[in-house]
Amino acid sequence: MLGRRDPPYLIEDVRLMRLHRRGDGRAREIMIGRYLPLARALASRYGRTAEPFDDLVQVASLGLVKAVDRWDPDRGIAFSSFAVPTILGELRRHFRDATWMVRPPRPLQELSLSVERVRERLNGTTGYEPTATDLAERLGRSPEEVEAALQASEGRTLRSFDTPLHDRDPSVPIEVIGEIERGYDEVEARATIERMTSILDARAREILRLRYEDDLVQSEIAKRMGCSQMQVSRILRSSIERLHLLASAA
Repeated sequence: MLGRRDPPYLIEDVRLMRLHRRGDGRAREIMIGRYLPLARALASRYGRTAEPFDDLVQVASLGLVKAVDRWDPDRGIAFSSFAVPTILGELRRHFRDATWMVRPPRPLQELSLSVERVRERLNGTTGYEPTATDLAERLGRSPEEVEAALQASEGRTLRSFDTPLHDRDPSVPIEVIGEIERGYDEVEARATIERMTSILDARAREILRLRYEDDLVQSEIAKRMGCSQMQVSRILRSSIERLHLLASAA
């Protein structure tokens, strides 16, 4: 429990919290306002990430509110000591749950965040981009695990199709996407035709193929099949009627 020998700001924190417990909403607001700079400072640790800084401050502020509502001054722990891990936990939870466009498994998410933090520290102290081996040594993990984490971190944001592929390449991803392959439609149509024409005999199927695939006229088909043009016409008409009935019943 804090006493009179403690710094004035700690005594003031205790006084405000006791007023808050008695239902004084104003005391709660003052307490939150006193420590908003702390929340902002903790949010700035993640300032180099792709997440908007204002969003990070909002998340950190939510963690601060939770800390104010949960802190028990009678346990002898200064509020700042209690609030820091609470706010950081809220920030880590935000990065773990709300910032992934493609979400990897939880262990890989957490490793990706750890890699990102170590990467920022090494970049700031050494002035160069650390390799996967450098990061692995700092984290006590294998280079393969770090490589997987770096690859997974790319799923946190999606690149626009209008973003250049490379600094020296003015083309954009949308320009290298192939056209729709028409052959797929043809394959599906052929499979459907083969399935439906299975109710016809071999002669009728061949006459249909010559007429609609090879685009022959009835007189040419008759010569090919060794029959009269009238027979070809009758077989075509009968086959189409049977296929139409089959399609209607499907």
